[in-house]
Amino acid sequence: MTTTPATASSRDLAPPTWTLGDRAVNRMGYGAMHLTGPGVWGPPKDPEAAKALLRRAVHDLGVTFIDTADSYGPAFNEQIIRDALHPYPDDLVISTKGGMLRSGPDDWGHGPGTQPYIVSLGRPAYLRQQVELSLRNLGVDCIELYQLHRIDPMVPLADQLGALAALQQEGKIRHIGLSGQPGITPEQLDAATAITKIAAVESLYNIADRESDPMVDITRERGIAFISWFPLGHGDLVAPGGELAQAAARFGVTSAQLCLAWLLRRSPNILLIPGTTSLGHLEENVAARDVKLSDTQWNEVDEICKKITNWRPMPSDSGEDVP
Repeated sequence: MTTTPATASSRDLAPPTWTLGDRAVNRMGYGAMHLTGPGVWGPPKDPEAAKALLRRAVHDLGVTFIDTADSYGPAFNEQIIRDALHPYPDDLVISTKGGMLRSGPDDWGHGPGTQPYIVSLGRPAYLRQQVELSLRNLGVDCIELYQLHRIDPMVPLADQLGALAALQQEGKIRHIGLSGQPGITPEQLDAATAITKIAAVESLYNIADRESDPMVDITRERGIAFISWFPLGHGDLVAPGGELAQAAARFGVTSAQLCLAWLLRRSPNILLIPGTTSLGHLEENVAARDVKLSDTQWNEVDEICKKITNWRPMPSDSGEDVP
């Protein structure tokens, strides 16, 4: 499963952990979004299987960072994490997010001609309500990392982050982060850090979609975690039969492992949150931290990825999303 040539790059020796605020977490985390019903709506079809997967990840495979959001389910995702893992291990960090609306199981559609319903709501009273609900759903008194799911262009950023900073002062949030749809810009990060300390940025980023390259470097320089969402694309990036899958097979790994290993190698501040409902895929994903290729092999992968175009969900262009 692991290829370790004698000429493996020294960049492959990236540290396995990152200090998120004041908590060290394993960089290979888990994204819990898909432990819900179809369309990330409602409870999972098999709640016991979902809970078993979470326990396997945390208790057996060393996952210490889980990513969720109040909009996943909505609420059911946070609740199943609580049902599976509470009382939580001391080293487990659960990140949740708030500030994005849902309209039903079809609102995050994927495919040609679809326009996902990506609508933010950052009014302070709403954010406070959602934090209180997440505290209850997760069964905690303090959320380790709370991220603004998307900056609301209709509400001053100072009001949005000010509400979270006030909750932080009350002891209900430990660290504050920013999530972007599809990404956070350097200008947004500068504006946010002028208001409050930012511990993490979550943006779409993977081996074939590198628009957030500058943010990876900026956050690393500032000691901020960069959380990569869609680390495997929308699943199509690692589909069997493609050039990436063929290259991975030549190197003795899976295409998913290739994508995840590339991210771990890219920068030490990148935290990975691949999601799956399969125990087998979970174990394969975690094993990606042991993959090492030579610089020549990585260069071959880079050439392949230059030809790949990823689907990216974009915010609605309706009036409510226009600054």
